Amino acid sequence: MAMRRHIRQVLLALLAAAFVAAPALAATALLLFTNPAAAAVAVAGGGSERIRDLATVSGVRVNQLIGYGVVVGLDGSGDATNQVQFTGQSVQSLLSQFGVTLPPGVTPQMKNVAAVMVTAALPAFAQPGQNIDITVSSLGNARSLRGGTLMLTPLRGADGEIYAMAQGSLVIGGAGASAGGSKVAINHLLAGRVPGGATVERAVANKALEAGDIHLELNQTDFSTAQLMAEAINKTLKQEVAEPLDARVVRVRFPGQGSRVRFIADLENIEVALAAPPAKVIVNARTGSVVINQSVRLGACAVAHGNLSVTVSSTPVVSQPAPLTTGGQTVVAEKADIRIQQGPGTLFAMPQAAELADVVKSLNALGASAQDLIGILQALKAAGALKADLEII
Repeated sequence: MAMRRHIRQVLLALLAAAFVAAPALAATALLLFTNPAAAAVAVAGGGSERIRDLATVSGVRVNQLIGYGVVVGLDGSGDATNQVQFTGQSVQSLLSQFGVTLPPGVTPQMKNVAAVMVTAALPAFAQPGQNIDITVSSLGNARSLRGGTLMLTPLRGADGEIYAMAQGSLVIGGAGASAGGSKVAINHLLAGRVPGGATVERAVANKALEAGDIHLELNQTDFSTAQLMAEAINKTLKQEVAEPLDARVVRVRFPGQGSRVRFIADLENIEVALAAPPAKVIVNARTGSVVINQSVRLGACAVAHGNLSVTVSSTPVVSQPAPLTTGGQTVVAEKADIRIQQGPGTLFAMPQAAELADVVKSLNALGASAQDLIGILQALKAAGALKADLEII
């Protein structure tokens, strides 16, 4: 026992001396000495995030709404009703509600009306009377919706019930003009928004706060994050209330008394120390973009990279008959010249790299373009030298 006390005093004395020479190094050493769990997190290098940034509460979600409506007041840029029949039918149905009846077989020819689809997202816990934003998109062959006004349109959910009513003037983030067969447009003119253009008429029942527990659903499936989140919750609340069900869901029991809203608010602000993310290389084959995260490692290998270019040139050649000859014709032919050039395929020795900066330095030493780098990364992965998952999108 005395020996352990003596060793501890010696270590504390060494740390005190280190504070004088290098405070940052001593602080790290003190962290490793007093808190082994924190040392594991520091080595992992995954940082920390709040629960509200890592997961969502099950059942607390938005609901999509959709409706069909008519936009009026356009400056001659609406649907061509002789081609888009449902626009004329919609106007007839709208006018009939105000006692205006057109003769049978007559289809109104209008240039200032356009048929549109209206979409909106109904937030969780939205109550009747609240306003939400809507998006209005052209359905026919209108040229522009700029300056239009959306007529009263019911918005329905997936169950067919009406949850909101939409109406208002459109905000179009663009402009355009056309004359004499020429046309110019800035941004998109066939879709716009109406801020606060819909009024909620019916609330969606939500029982997320009525159960005995809540489920926190991770944004990304990960066993380590689920376990660390449950441990952070139990440590902060000082009781075993959180349990990871799988790599996606963490179940948390509500307290026996107190406000459940306050409990969830406190829960969302808990910091979770994250493990390092899985090593992954994302390759966009269409744009040639390559993204490498901090966990990627590179094993020792040798890579030969050379450029191969093929050049084809064509020169017209004219063949004419000799002077004073009969029956001859002038013939135009082409002379093709094909050249193949291959750059030196120097063999590069790539050392083992344990840090992201070393990986980038080794890949830059090859001098390859982004498109060539994609093929090199695939070859490194096949050879087992790239310690990461290669994902091509």
